[in-house]
Amino acid sequence: MSLFDKHSKTAMEQEIYEQPEILAGILSQSGADGIEVPEKVNKIVLVASGSSYHCARFSADLLGQIAGIDARAIYSSEFLLKKIIPKDKNTLYIFITQSGETTDTVKALRRVNKGFEDSGGHYTLNTLSITNKPESTIWKETQYHIDCLAGEEQSIAATKSFTAQMLCVLLAALKIAKNRGGNIDEYIQSLEKLPDVLRETLTLRKKVHQLARLLSRQKVVVMLAEGISYAIAKEGALKIKETSYMNINAALIGEFMHGHLAVLNNKAAVIYLSVHGVSPNAANNLDKIKKEYNPSIFIIGKHNNKYISNFNINIDCENEILQMFSNTIICQLLALEIAENLHRNVDKPRGLKKVVLQ
Repeated sequence: MSLFDKHSKTAMEQEIYEQPEILAGILSQSGADGIEVPEKVNKIVLVASGSSYHCARFSADLLGQIAGIDARAIYSSEFLLKKIIPKDKNTLYIFITQSGETTDTVKALRRVNKGFEDSGGHYTLNTLSITNKPESTIWKETQYHIDCLAGEEQSIAATKSFTAQMLCVLLAALKIAKNRGGNIDEYIQSLEKLPDVLRETLTLRKKVHQLARLLSRQKVVVMLAEGISYAIAKEGALKIKETSYMNINAALIGEFMHGHLAVLNNKAAVIYLSVHGVSPNAANNLDKIKKEYNPSIFIIGKHNNKYISNFNINIDCENEILQMFSNTIICQLLALEIAENLHRNVDKPRGLKKVVLQ
């Protein structure tokens, strides 16, 4: 029996391997034209918690890039604490939640649904939900809806629901861009390759297993990134933390150099998440880190000759969107392999619940 030919797979493993077919199903059933969004959108606010917030953070950068629109992501709990929230007319609020029942996100939606006042009187703003649970509370209380079509997720750690959310937001961004006069043909053609990119990424399992064995020995792990990759670094760190209880955190590499790198005084490893390759700025900072602290440095994603790492795992993709999805799957596999190496129960981590209700 090979290393990965197991008699009884965990739910997390099964759900990771379901993703190529789930995303193919979203593309065939919905596509950008099948997504309903308001005709006029000048600003977007994305509200979410946990893994869904990381999708929101990814989405904010993506919407700016693809649709040329001002977008920002806010944690649901922090949104509830703000005295002033965005209320410009033609603002679209997007609420992302796997369950459609997350307490903070439901409260945030209801705050928006109360509406706003100006000199012209009372007005309301458009709301859209992205959820894996049609007919959930958030689904019913938003005007527009996108079903993630991921099926029920058994494992505590979000995997298939997360990439389904990523794709749904991407399709919404493309529809908004099209409504604003943008040409989205190149993106649509690229997305046809997405399921095959994910299938190819899953073939890296044995290499991921090797990296997991190295990381399992570390006391501190830091996952670094730049730009749009930061959201995926945060999600990757959360997946490892949830399933293995490891001391791992994500940071923007430039900001990490401002004091945070003191954690490397412990036995540590650094993972750099790359979409475009290691930029000159990142290479310079990684060189400083190596010189001062000498941690093992691993790169997930596109490599180049600007920096020599201890270990690189990558499927070379034609653009950053496909690369982001591939890197996400690698991080999920890495979380699974580290947890299994440490003999953790990946489906039922201690003290965690699938849906956070208060």
